Amino acid sequence: MTDVISNPASSTKIADLISFLDASPSPWHAVQSVVARLDSFTELDETTAWNDIPTRGYVIRGGATVAWKLPSGSSAATPFRIAGAHTDSPCLRVKPQPDTDSAGWKQLGVEIYGGILNNTWLDRDLGIAGRLVARDGATALVDVRRPVARVPQLAVHLDRNVNESGLVLDRQQHLTPVWGVGTTSPGEFSEWIGSESGLDTPPTWWDLCLYDTQGAAVIGADQSLLASGRLDNQLSCWAAACALNAAQPVDHIAMIVLNDHEEVGSASSTGAAGPLLESIIDRLVSTRGGSNDDLPRALAGSLCISADNAHAIHPNYRERHEPGHHLIVNGGPALKVNANQRYATSAETAAAFQVACEAAGVPWQVFVSHNNMPCGSTIGPITATRLGIATADVGVPQLSMHSSRELCGAEDPEFLAAALTSFFS
Repeated sequence: MTDVISNPASSTKIADLISFLDASPSPWHAVQSVVARLDSFTELDETTAWNDIPTRGYVIRGGATVAWKLPSGSSAATPFRIAGAHTDSPCLRVKPQPDTDSAGWKQLGVEIYGGILNNTWLDRDLGIAGRLVARDGATALVDVRRPVARVPQLAVHLDRNVNESGLVLDRQQHLTPVWGVGTTSPGEFSEWIGSESGLDTPPTWWDLCLYDTQGAAVIGADQSLLASGRLDNQLSCWAAACALNAAQPVDHIAMIVLNDHEEVGSASSTGAAGPLLESIIDRLVSTRGGSNDDLPRALAGSLCISADNAHAIHPNYRERHEPGHHLIVNGGPALKVNANQRYATSAETAAAFQVACEAAGVPWQVFVSHNNMPCGSTIGPITATRLGIATADVGVPQLSMHSSRELCGAEDPEFLAAALTSFFS
């Protein structure tokens, strides 16, 4: 197979991915980063009548977005080709009443979002980003990119057996960040974060993520690796946006759906278990003159690729991986297969993605979990179940999944973007 990349470190696309990751410390920022990359797309408001569907359009709902390209001469029953991913990542979220202090330290109350690797949040310089809402309904995105908080680890002198017995962290007691010294007063955090956002009045509610301020970077002596926070799954969001921009659909509608809340089960108005994708597809069909028969016809002929990162083989824990299905970084995206339907891939959808990869000159791999290591799941089975669309689960191999800072091959993001472009076109 032909490589699509000659030097990842000098690739303009990898430079763009790094910019994307650094600009997307929360799901709401990730959505903004996606739509900023969509070329000549028109935003539609879900609350208004859709009388004229643009050939290139998108909808934003909170930390999720759906975007599409219509082929020339498409009908109401034209099927869809969908690339799905999710905008959220495991992290620490600021509680509604976060002002607290202890032993002369100002601290922030946080709630664990998703399945974080607890220890990776220790001794990191943390910024704060997300969405603010004032009492009058005014909203704003905020991104405090400088270090303002830190979760300090207990010194080895006070935990002499930590290296032999392992680090044990109580999520309530030991993961509360410090962000200053002294005694806090009620409303102090609200006043501070409001001043950082430019809101006229302090926010009364927020959805705020702490994140490691160290930026994404190509690393390794041979510059073969990419390290960053939120590779799972903003890498796939970026690849989907690149593919939709480059797509030239002929006999199907090219679409991306980037859901929120995948890391906590997808059960929300913006998650894959919610009505967002179904609602947009239904409006695209009905507004373009569709009958009661056209929607099921369109769905029956549709195909979805759910893109979410996969587990590369770990050199220090080889026994945790299925021996016959080792994933290597820079070996191309993996088709994720699970007989118990934790992934939605079937033989037919696997073949369709294989064809797309081969047409793009992209290498591909196959992932199956070790029988003693049950796998997680993705938006793939949820989308397939909710809409009845044939789906394949795929993903770029990575290490350190759910760490505050993750690692993948520097070539694989472009491989995935090229495969999805081929899938669309």
